[in-house]
This record gives sequence, C-alpha cells and structure tokens, in this order.
Amino acid sequence: MRIHQALIVCAALIALPALGAEPKPLRALLITGGCCHDYAKQKDILKQGLEERAYVVVDQIHTDDKSTKPPLAILGNPDYAKGYDIVIHDECGSDVSDPKIIAGVLAPHRAGLPGMNLHCAMHCYRVGNPNQKAEAGSERSAWFDYLGLQSSGHGPQEPITITFLDAAHPTTKGQTNWTTIREELYNNIQIFPTATPLARGKQSIKQKDGTTKDVETVVAWANEFGKARIFSTTIGHNNSTVSDARYLDFLAHGLIWACAKSEQDYLKPAAK
Repeated sequence: MRIHQALIVCAALIALPALGAEPKPLRALLITGGCCHDYAKQKDILKQGLEERAYVVVDQIHTDDKSTKPPLAILGNPDYAKGYDIVIHDECGSDVSDPKIIAGVLAPHRAGLPGMNLHCAMHCYRVGNPNQKAEAGSERSAWFDYLGLQSSGHGPQEPITITFLDAAHPTTKGQTNWTTIREELYNNIQIFPTATPLARGKQSIKQKDGTTKDVETVVAWANEFGKARIFSTTIGHNNSTVSDARYLDFLAHGLIWACAKSEQDYLKPAAK
C-alpha cells in the first residue's frame, strides 16, 4: 500500500511543472506592403506588440513596393498560409482586382483558416466600383463576404472616439473607450448579416461653412465566414496608433478569439 501511495505522490510531483507550462504558440502570418502606409515600421511594431501580449509567433511576408498593386508573394499561391493558425492581412492593394488572384488569397479562409484584417486590408481585392453595394455571394463581393463589411474610402485625418459596443464579447471584454490621435475613419457601404459590430468610431469634421459635422461608423467587428472566424478593424493608419498599447491589446484579444482559443491560456500574464 505504501509503495502504491509513494508512486502516486511521485507521479503528481512529476506532473506539477506541466500545470504551469506555456501553451504551444500560435503561428500567425502577417502580410504587409503596398500604398500609403509606413509598413516597413508597422510590420515590426505589430510583430513585437502581439508577441509580447499573446503566445504567438508572427512570421512576415512584406514588400517595400508602395503601389496600389504590390507584388505580394502570396498572390497566385493559394497554399500561402499552409502551416499557420491565422493570417493577419495588413496589406494595401486596392488595384489587385483579378477575381482569380482574389480567389487564391481567400482559399485558406474558405477552407476554415481564421483571419485578422487591419485598416487598408478593407480596401484591397476590389472588383468593380467599391462605392456601389456588392451583392453578397457575387464575384464583386468575394472579399467583402470574407470581411463582413464593405468600405470604399475615408474622410480627413481627425481624432476618432472609439466606443465599444459589446462588453461581453471576448474581444472587447475589459477594453475601455478611448480617443485616437488624428486617424482615418473608414466609411461603411454595407454591413453583412454575418458580422457582429464590436466598436464604433466618431469624428467631428469641420465643414467649409465653419460648422462641425459628426460622422460615425463601425470600426471593428467579428465575422463568420463559413467555418472561419474573422476579426477586423479599420483603425491603424499612423505609427502612433499602431504602437498604442490600447490598440495592440485589442488586436491580441481579436487574434485569440479568431483562433478559437482561451484568453486564460493564450494571453501572457502581463496582458491579463
């Protein structure tokens, strides 16, 4: 009996280190490059910020090309995300419009791979006039179906007051409302039924006649794209915003939610 009890105690002691073991890090693929943003710095801000907050390793695919049709290595390769747990789209390629190319970018997500989309990713992979509502399920709507929202442009750079809408959602739980520096507020052409708005942004814009007009849109949302969870935010034009701890905290929550993981397990202690 004593030998049996001793064996049980030994087994318990051996198992103790495993109780506090870190989880196997998620593998994320961050895609950056294209028009209008300081991706050379932002790619590293995002990698460092996310890896500090969550158990994730962020690999990068980047191009210094600043055109609206950047030669990203993922284009034409539908297997680009093989081996990853999530793809973070932060590219800006508004003139990448070939439906076959777009289908390849979407291929991993159609197969169920989670996605996180930041800022100008909302204005990529557009077919036809983005200012006209695209019919869900149509060729024109392929990228918008994935995102869960259609946007076509933005107004001037002014501070954005961000208000979180669902305090119980895993991505917004514990987040507090805040106001950005001067940033771009993206419009909402339409929000699809599969999307759940998570935050709204409001700008006060001075008009030519001296009056002020408030403009308010959805700036963050969760979407169901088949079996894939998709998290997106239109916030994130300037480096100061991308490096803001409040922004990076929100992204860490969004990434973990999209991967259907527990924050208790995948948020690092300092981020909890």
